[in-house]
Amino acid sequence: MTGYPPSDPTEPDYGRLWAGGVATAVVAALVTVVGLLIARGLFDVAVLAPKGNGIWGNANTITYALCAAAAALLATGLMHVLSLGTSAPGQFFGWIMVLVTAIAIVLPLTLAVKLDAKIATALINLAIGAVIAMLVSTVAATARRRRRDREAPTATLKWDQGPHYYS
Repeated sequence: MTGYPPSDPTEPDYGRLWAGGVATAVVAALVTVVGLLIARGLFDVAVLAPKGNGIWGNANTITYALCAAAAALLATGLMHVLSLGTSAPGQFFGWIMVLVTAIAIVLPLTLAVKLDAKIATALINLAIGAVIAMLVSTVAATARRRRRDREAPTATLKWDQGPHYYS
């Protein structure tokens, strides 16, 4: 031990990280619903539901929103694990999220449905991935607390130690 204070006097606050992760899950679910409403209501694209079901669709809307919320919680768990074991968790998290979002964008484009439904689903997945990546990254960066030093340095010298500049 050198006696110098650590370069980063903070440590992750996992309670705040998970609280932010739950809030991110709610936002991701709402982004999904808004995306489906825009696709179905404004552009008349049947995403995950036949046109006869209207803009609210059917049970697939709820399933899609719950899957987006679950993805946000998984991303929070990933950030938690990365912050425990890697030296640059934010960079690894960013790369993983970009690649997972890319998969979520490309996957609907391979389905045997109309082109407008493919594009709408890919755009909704892009929005969900971007929101989750940005919010979890921001929450992880701000969910920090002051590190408690195991050996707290004293603010003053002991009585028998003179000032260091007289030595």
